[in-house]
Parts: sequence; C-alpha cells; structure tokens
Amino acid sequence: MARKRRSFSASFKAKVAIEAIRELQTTSELAEKHKLHPSQITLWKKQLLESAEDLFEDGRSGKSKAQASDEPDSAQLYEQIGRLKVELEWIKEKVADERL
Repeated sequence: MARKRRSFSASFKAKVAIEAIRELQTTSELAEKHKLHPSQITLWKKQLLESAEDLFEDGRSGKSKAQASDEPDSAQLYEQIGRLKVELEWIKEKVADERL
C-alpha cells in the first residue's frame, strides 16, 4: 500500500528551520521530534537563510512583493478619479435642475 505524501504549512517549515538555525538541538534530534528526515530540515534551513536577505533588500517597511502588487496602478486611480468627477458634475447639474 502506497504512503500518502505529507505536506507542511509555511509556518511549520519556518518554525522548524528557525529551530535548526538556533542550534539548541541537533538536526537529528529535531528530525525525531517533528518526525521528519534530517535532510528535509537542512533543506528548509538553507531556504530560510537564502531568502532572509530579501526581507531587507529594499530598505522599506518589509512589504513583500505580493503585497506591493495588490495596490492599484496609478493609471487605474486616475481613471477612477475621472469617472468620479464626471459623476459629481452630473449630480450637481441634476440637483440644480430640481431646484428650478
């Protein structure tokens, strides 16, 4: 019977990798504790160390690239401002016509 492949959350991987970096326990002890293979822990540790510099790369508040892409483009914002101005003018005219 085939074993089902396990998947781990990013937070679990980070937790294990940080424990490995702290070196309070050996990789073998961590592997036994979390029921993982020692090479898996070594890989996660290596990935964490390689990507850690990206957090401080641009010197800003630590926004990730995904968060930066969530913000609308300036062209979209100008387009929306234009639509709102047209709508406001239309409402002003409508209110002025009703008063007469």
